[in-house]
Amino acid sequence: MCDYSLHAVQSRPAKIADRLVTSRFRNSITNGLAAVSEPQVAVCLLPGTEVAFDEDVKYAHPLLWFRYRALKERVARFRQIKASNPNTHHDALEFPSGAVVMVTNLLEHQTLTVLQLPAPTKRATDVEGNDIVPAQHVPLAMR
Repeated sequence: MCDYSLHAVQSRPAKIADRLVTSRFRNSITNGLAAVSEPQVAVCLLPGTEVAFDEDVKYAHPLLWFRYRALKERVARFRQIKASNPNTHHDALEFPSGAVVMVTNLLEHQTLTVLQLPAPTKRATDVEGNDIVPAQHVPLAMR
């Protein structure tokens, strides 16, 4: 997914082993991820996508007079937050320490690699192709 503020930018879905760079796009007021070879094309990640940065992650400090903050971590999982608020940024990276950094707050020109995409969800079917409805768990005391 690409954040709502990137809808005016050409985009494509991420692929495994994509080399990405944090970028500011011409038709947008926000930062996002672009392929190194396509700097004006936003690369959209699905929730659960795992990425690895080449260096420690740097992001904008919440107090603007400080330059930036850095995390001594390089691996993260993409997720979306604040889904109930349609008019805010949703794209974020969650790090093993539990730190969550909004993609729009990442400093420009950081490079990263897509390590793994989330597994596609597949409906369970029986031999004849009919949907299988999982049995509901009924506690023993209720049987």
